[in-house]
Parts: sequence; C-alpha cells; structure tokens
Amino acid sequence: MYHTYKNGFIEVVCGPMFAGKTEELIRRIKRLEYAKQNVLVFKPQIDTRYDATEEIVSHNLSKKPSIIIDKSIEIYNHIKPETDAVVIDEVQFFDNDIIEIAETLADRGIRVIVGGLDSDFRGEPFGPMPQLLARAEFVTKLTAICVKSGLPATRTQRIINGKPAHYSDPIILVGANESYEPRSRHYHEVPGKPKKI
Repeated sequence: MYHTYKNGFIEVVCGPMFAGKTEELIRRIKRLEYAKQNVLVFKPQIDTRYDATEEIVSHNLSKKPSIIIDKSIEIYNHIKPETDAVVIDEVQFFDNDIIEIAETLADRGIRVIVGGLDSDFRGEPFGPMPQLLARAEFVTKLTAICVKSGLPATRTQRIINGKPAHYSDPIILVGANESYEPRSRHYHEVPGKPKKI
C-alpha cells in the first residue's frame, strides 16, 4: 500500500541584522531551484537597503529576483497551481494578514519560507514574527557577532548620530550598517526603556 504525503509547511529564518538571514533564504531558494521547484520570492515595498529593484539582496550583495509588494494580501495574485514554494524576505515589515496567508498557503501544500528580524531595536518582538514563530514547523535562529564583545549577537542596536536610539524613537527606520549594529544581550543599549521588576 502506498501512502501519499502532502507537502506544505512554514519555515522561519530569524535573528538580528547582519546574521545572514537573506543569505540563508537565497541558499534555500537555490536548493529549491536545483530540485526544479517552482518558487515565488517576495519582499516588502519598504525594503530599499541596496536598490529599489525587484531583487532580494543580502548584506554581502548576493541577489535573487523577487516580487515587490506593499500589502501581504497581494501574494495571492501571484500564486499559480504549479507554485511549490513561497519565500518572503523582511517579513517583519508586513501587516498581520501575513500570518493567515502563510497558514493558508501551507494548508494548500505550498512550502512557505519567511525571513526577518524577530525583535526590533528595543529588543521586543517585531510585528507578525511572534505569531509566525509559534505556527512554524521549522525555525532557524541565526546570530551575528557583537561589535562590542565578539560574543554571539541576538539583538540589533540602532545608532542615531553616533548614539544608541531612544526607546521612544520610531520602530521602522530602514537602513544598513550606517544605522545598525549587531549586539549581544549585555551590550544592547536602549535609553528610556522601562525597567523590569
């Protein structure tokens, strides 16, 4: 007797900036393409770190073509019967509809791979990431190297005019190394952050 196994699950690749999240997504895309899988890659309109072209770009400038969308619901416009996998970079910038969309696609038998920051510059859960992490079958949490201690960095330090960003500063400010650094827990600074009891 033969068993048929249905594909379709959610994978999350997360961590701080400079941990290699996009690089890991690109590696997985290449493996899927090698296996002759039909892959769609998406990124948010807001992500213009290196250029505004339709590509996902890692910090070491590896690239893959992608579809730029503003709202996560637009993903449905691109899904075809032959779509095997959907890859979404910088998922933390999308609206919360992305959670249900990822679930629906996985239920339909599509492999969903999302990458993004799991915490914001304050060290707090970022956008839809906590829900995606809770629903994912597979989670890969990457670390960078802390620029202060050389220890594994799990946080993203925002620097404004050479100083750590204040807790009350806006959450979303897209940039690269000129405004962010990877930091370990004990070297992550957020002036004005409410004290824990």
